[in-house]
Amino acid sequence: MISRKVILTGNFGVGKTSLFNRFLYNRFSEKYLTTIGVSVDKKVVEIDGVTVNLILWDIAGEVDQNKVPHSYFLGSSGVIYVFDVNRKPTYEHMERDLAYLEEKLPGVVIKIVGNKIDLLETDELAIVAQELSRKPDYWTSAKNGDAVEDVFVSMAASLLE
Repeated sequence: MISRKVILTGNFGVGKTSLFNRFLYNRFSEKYLTTIGVSVDKKVVEIDGVTVNLILWDIAGEVDQNKVPHSYFLGSSGVIYVFDVNRKPTYEHMERDLAYLEEKLPGVVIKIVGNKIDLLETDELAIVAQELSRKPDYWTSAKNGDAVEDVFVSMAASLLE
């Protein structure tokens, strides 16, 4: 078995905890509960016959990634950077945030996730896509479960490469 630490990060209210809970427990809550500090849990996934123990850190949301305690990043192999497709302030500084993460964690695997696609129509989502400096690896809905499993399985597969 291979163990890898993966952090979920991004602005507050983008759905990191909802993605975390949907993947780990297949549940979703409409209640907004602010993560204080960090929540940690794990899930085992199988990739091409290899067992990967994903140790997932759901980090409290911050407007700037440099406000997240450096110790949370230590030992991370992967980062899931989440933004809310329905709130421009959560992605307008994405390039700066990603540069910061790449500097702090050289060589780390980063997956960019546009969450809450259930809140937009297809044409509205296309407009958001045009505004982005980097295209997300996945468009998700933690509420509906759309592509949530794919994000984490893809991360595990990338960590084996």
